[in-house]
Amino acid sequence: MDWIYSSDDPLLQTLIGCVFLVIVIIIYTRIIGLRSFAKFTAYDFAFTVAIGSIISSVLTSSTSLVHGAIAIGGLLIIMFLLSMLQRKSSTISSLISNDPLLLMDGNKILYDNLKYARVEEDQLISKLREANVLNYDQVHAVVLESTGDISVLHSSKNEKVKFDDSLLSGVRRTP
Repeated sequence: MDWIYSSDDPLLQTLIGCVFLVIVIIIYTRIIGLRSFAKFTAYDFAFTVAIGSIISSVLTSSTSLVHGAIAIGGLLIIMFLLSMLQRKSSTISSLISNDPLLLMDGNKILYDNLKYARVEEDQLISKLREANVLNYDQVHAVVLESTGDISVLHSSKNEKVKFDDSLLSGVRRTP
């Protein structure tokens, strides 16, 4: 029965740790800003996963609350500094993050780009279905974002909307 519950489980300490870490995260987010947990780049995602891992470690192991809070704060400060450097230097920005890649240009699937991005055509079609695309002629563009998400820019079947090409600024048309 120890695998379900053990009398030496530090349940009260875990609950206190949860409250403490939530307060720490709120304070850090208020100081550093909402970008703390944004998912604009792959490194943003990696930092968020790392922070989740630290929280897990603090709540389920012998890592102290202060040690966890300092580790989280350190990662958030590094994220903040990287975002500042990225904004000030296009060289650093291009080193840190990938530019988005066009997967469909209008109703045309760009197979070379799919291959480069290691995205299967079935995965692309799945994203079109999720976006409620009923036919390829509705598609203006499909973009593999720098976060790994796929954005589908489309209009409904009966809409006559002029597509604003500025929505594709910074998007690579070829790998």
